[in-house]
Formats: sequence, C-alpha cells, structure tokens
Amino acid sequence: MAKQLTNHFGSTVPDRAEFSHFTVSERRASGVRQIDLMLAVQGRLRRLGLSKRTETAYTGWIVRFLRAFPGRHPIRLGKGEVEAFLTALASRDRVAAATQNQALAALLFLFREVLGQQLPWMEGIKRAKRPARLPEVLSREEVLSVLSRMKGVDRLVASLLYGSGLRLLEGLRIRNRDVDLIRCELIVRGGKGSKERRTMIPRGLADALAAQRDVSFRLHQEDLDCGFGEVWLPDVLARKYRSASREPGWQYLFPARKRSVDPRGSKVFRHHWSESSVQRAVKQAVFQSGIIKPATCHTFRHSFATHLLESGYDIRTVQELLGHSDVSTTQIYTHVLNRGASAVRNPLDASSPMAR
Repeated sequence: MAKQLTNHFGSTVPDRAEFSHFTVSERRASGVRQIDLMLAVQGRLRRLGLSKRTETAYTGWIVRFLRAFPGRHPIRLGKGEVEAFLTALASRDRVAAATQNQALAALLFLFREVLGQQLPWMEGIKRAKRPARLPEVLSREEVLSVLSRMKGVDRLVASLLYGSGLRLLEGLRIRNRDVDLIRCELIVRGGKGSKERRTMIPRGLADALAAQRDVSFRLHQEDLDCGFGEVWLPDVLARKYRSASREPGWQYLFPARKRSVDPRGSKVFRHHWSESSVQRAVKQAVFQSGIIKPATCHTFRHSFATHLLESGYDIRTVQELLGHSDVSTTQIYTHVLNRGASAVRNPLDASSPMAR
C-alpha cells in the first residue's frame, strides 16, 4: 500500500510514491499537481469552516477518485468518470446508499469549490436512494435497565442523550458555559448542519452535572498550573476571543482523561471524552440487559422523541428539541408510537371466542 503524508490539517494526502508508475513527464504533470490539489481541497474546507469529520471524509473520497483515474487531472474528467466511479462503489464495493451520496457530495465539492466549475451535468447524476427504515426505540423500562448497568461519565453522558435528546457528539461537545442548572436548560452548539438549539436537562441529573462541572474546572486548573489549559475553539471564535480558549466556561463539560495534540496543528489541548468509551459502555449494558434490539447511543435520542410524543407533546415542540429543520423528519417517530398498529384491534382477536 502506498505511503501517505499527513499535512498540517491532520488529514492524509497522496504521497508522490502514489504516482511512481507514471513517466517522469506524467509525474510532473499529474502527481505533483494532484498533491497540490489535495492541499487546495483541504484549505478550502478549512476556510468554509467545515468539520474535521467532513474534511477527512471528503479528502478520502477525492483521493480515491484520483486513484481510479491515474495520470489524469480531474479538470479533464467528466460525467462519465464520476458515474463510473459511483457505479463501481455500488456494484463492486457494495457500499450503502448513504456512502455513495457522501462520495458524490465530495466530488461536487471538488468541482465546484476547488476547481471552480459549475457543471450542469453534475446535477443530472442521481443520488442513491436510501432505504426507509423505522428508528429503533427502547421502552422506558429498557432505557432505565441499560442506564442502571452503566457508571461514571459514560452513564452521565448516556443519561443526557436520553434526557435531552442529544446526538452522541452533541453531548460530548457540551461546554461548561452552555449548561444552565438553575433553569435546567442546555444550549446545543455545532449540531448537525452547524445549527444551535436549546433543549431541556432532566432535573434528576442536576446534582451529577454540577459535580461533573467541578471536575472539569479542577482538571482545567491543573492544566493551567502545568503551562497548558487551552481548549479547541472554532476558528471564528478563536480569532474573535483570543483568551477564550483558556477560560473555564469554554472547557468541555466532559473532558478527556489526558491531554493530546490537536490533529490540525501542534498545540496541546484537552479534548472531550471519548466517543468509543460511551459506545462500548452502551453496547455492554444493552447486552447485560438482555435486550435483543440493535440499540446504540443514537437509540436514546430516538427513544426521547418517541416517549415525548407518547406523552402527548405536540410534534412541533419535539421538532425544536431535536433540532430538526423540517417537521417531516420528526414525523417518522409517529410511525413507532403505540397509537399506531398496536392500537388497532386485530380482526382475529375480535372474532375469536378466546378474545371474549
């Protein structure tokens, strides 16, 4: 496998060895230019303020696209090559529809944002149709059973996922300043689509969250005493409030156990609690509870929405709490309510003597 470089954005770019099978003239015309192109892609992603995950995904797909057509600069590629690449993903690699659409989004970004081409044929490429699936939902008893088998920070994070309807990263990225324990409210920043919203905090978690905030403050003070104490901030905030990264309010409510080097630079920060830690704890607790549903961290968010609708809250309120832009996204939870198929009396039960 060809070597890969890691640039100062923390993402991989193709090494010149990737193009070693080219002639000297081809390497000059293609290899070096493609490396420069990838740096331009990453630079554009950064200027637009897209997330690190989006940057990693897009650069990965663009590199794969370039490898599929070696020796050819993307400016010489067109609809046929893009469709052939996406077709190969579907037929040969058998990737999911969502993955195909992510690859297409990355190529759209390459042609539009980096190469500056407004190509009408790109609009004509059909996106893969994602299969419609109902969300997996736990009952209230199942939620409590899972949470009771967890402990520490993992349990507190999982409790917030259910009690506040959060996505996992939204819970882990909570800053101390965004928690209002008096009003039991939480501001979710940098959610899906870079939207902000306000949601509720279970009053039963207030004391545990206050204790967790004290832990965050203590770790921050220890970092300051050791000459560290900065936390990552979005570029706009970092430029506007230059001292904010060292303030207690901007520190993560759930800080990581250890400091680490920022993947986009060389600064040493204390990141937030590990995703994998919570995911492993939830998986183990689900297994110990004897639940055979494919429940994950995101299942808590699905259960939050469904249980609110079951309790009679209107769908617009649930939409706002979840941060959905369109109410049609929230409406999927109405299909899993107990008022649906389970509320209809089965005709066999109605006619059977045993049902009387």
